[in-house]
Amino acid sequence: MTQTTPPAEQLVRVLARGDVLALAFGAMVGWGWIVLTGGMIQDAGSIGAIIGGIAVVLIGLTYAELAAAMPKVGGEHVYSYRAMGHFSSFLCTWTIILGYLSVVSFEAVALPTVIENLAPGYAVGHMWTIAGWDVKATWVAVGVGGSLAMMAINYVGITTAALLQKVVTGVILIAGVLFVTGALFEGDAANMTPLFTQSEGGVTAGIIAVLVLVPFLFVGFDVIPQAAEEINLPYNAIGKVLMMSVVLAVVWYALIILATSLALDHDALVASSLSVPDAMQALFNTPWASKLMILAGIAGIITSWNAFYIGGSRAIYALAHAGMLPAALGKLHPKHKTPTNAVLLIGLLSCIAPFFGRPALVWIVDAGGLGIVIAYLFVAISFLILRIREPDMPRPFRVRHGKLCGVLAILLSFGMACLYLPGSPSALTGTEWLIFGAWMALGLVMYAIALKQFGREYSDRVMAPAFTAQ
Repeated sequence: MTQTTPPAEQLVRVLARGDVLALAFGAMVGWGWIVLTGGMIQDAGSIGAIIGGIAVVLIGLTYAELAAAMPKVGGEHVYSYRAMGHFSSFLCTWTIILGYLSVVSFEAVALPTVIENLAPGYAVGHMWTIAGWDVKATWVAVGVGGSLAMMAINYVGITTAALLQKVVTGVILIAGVLFVTGALFEGDAANMTPLFTQSEGGVTAGIIAVLVLVPFLFVGFDVIPQAAEEINLPYNAIGKVLMMSVVLAVVWYALIILATSLALDHDALVASSLSVPDAMQALFNTPWASKLMILAGIAGIITSWNAFYIGGSRAIYALAHAGMLPAALGKLHPKHKTPTNAVLLIGLLSCIAPFFGRPALVWIVDAGGLGIVIAYLFVAISFLILRIREPDMPRPFRVRHGKLCGVLAILLSFGMACLYLPGSPSALTGTEWLIFGAWMALGLVMYAIALKQFGREYSDRVMAPAFTAQ
């Protein structure tokens, strides 16, 4: 039977400015700054590695304007629906959900892997081997335990999740300040050479290698639009806070790269598996410094994990609420006002992830990276379409030179998407394409079932409040 009346449940606006900033910044810093910094410096040089971070600012600007203009749950779902219609909205949101789920699942694998640096040999009880990785029972138990904890926190309400985010983000910032300060006083500028790495493909090839990492490193600012309906701020402030989080993340990665470059010479970088903890130990000449940075990395895992539980569950809820996914995923808890069924679904997938080991999750993360940049492309196109088609649409946060920004964001997003295609040095493998294709096929099946049940007219009625003047 076709449902004709949109549901009446509503999310509650409780997130303050500090909550929102910690949510987005904590999502972006994650664990990548611990494990990937050394590789970025080797690929692009100490200055070349910093350029990759600046590229995401243009995409962030398109999000900031649209989030302030349409502060409704779902973010990309709302913008693409208004600009390009029903099916495009589904594709855009479904692809970024893959990105969110890939990060959530990977954190369930990252946590037990990182624990090994603090407690070597704790992983015991061989279960099986997948892609050359021995899956151990205690290793799986840590990942599943972390997943259940994150699921419980997000089940009971976004206020609890936001408090966790602020506290743990503070731990990351304290460790980062110690690291950068130590590098400025004890580091050696001679270690920074070469500023730009020359390889067989030239300087550009190294920078392109870093650009491939941009979706993984900077995905997270888009969690703000997903939770826009729970943000208790003036609409123009939503755009400002989003851009502030992007700039802070760019500055963070730049400073971490700078500090690592000052602390470790080329040979030390090549020999290091965790360059930032090794750099911290070299600066302070004591093992505790390395352990402190690993703890900061664990804090990054928690902030990223928590943020993508929020972002992923809200994106799933938004699609279900608009009649594009099964209705059960669009229900809110009567007391906690959280999309509990969506949270439970993400928790289930996160709990399953450790059983597949780390290499298999790398495949999912790579496929999720493609989903993220496709969603960025959809948002950039939506931004430009709305600038042209609806120039008088209320925009509390308005980007200067908007059409130029939109064109550049489209080119940048399209260029990053092309890096995943066959023929590129960073092209997806056959397994990763299979994962991406299977995800899209699953989505299309669920979309067709929901469309038959609800119809497009239902979606139009649900989405209408998002398009009224703010």
